[in-house]
Amino acid sequence: MERKGIELGVGLFLLVGLLCMAYLSFRLGNVEWLGTSRYRIQAQFSNVGGLTENADVSMAGVKIGKVESIGLQDGLALVTLGIDKNVRIEEDAIAGIKTKGIIGDKYISISPGGSDEYIKPNGRIQDTQPPLDIEALLSKFVFGSIEGNKGKQE
Repeated sequence: MERKGIELGVGLFLLVGLLCMAYLSFRLGNVEWLGTSRYRIQAQFSNVGGLTENADVSMAGVKIGKVESIGLQDGLALVTLGIDKNVRIEEDAIAGIKTKGIIGDKYISISPGGSDEYIKPNGRIQDTQPPLDIEALLSKFVFGSIEGNKGKQE
């Protein structure tokens, strides 16, 4: 009788452990349980420079969605954004790709507009800003300063 009690306790402990692992797997994987609570809009960028799927979308520093997909259309990057249903984005809003933290994770920041009209689901943000290309800036600075110094020495 005592052995059955121990086996039952171990079985319950194992079951609770498996349920906890399943919960953490779904929670950390950002899996939505019952459908989606987001609507989709698109933005077209000349360059996405390191932006990845599942990157955050924020407005005024608050996370309002995530990047669902990134594709190529007519030579430009077409980014599909999943925006929380309770957030409305004005038609003249501007989407820009920004860098988060010292590691350099990319995210999309939406600057609100002043329009009274809002982007409908499956609509498109018209104004976009690609990420700042640090390598191009550094090369212009370095090579520009070298050429400038040569001209002054002659």
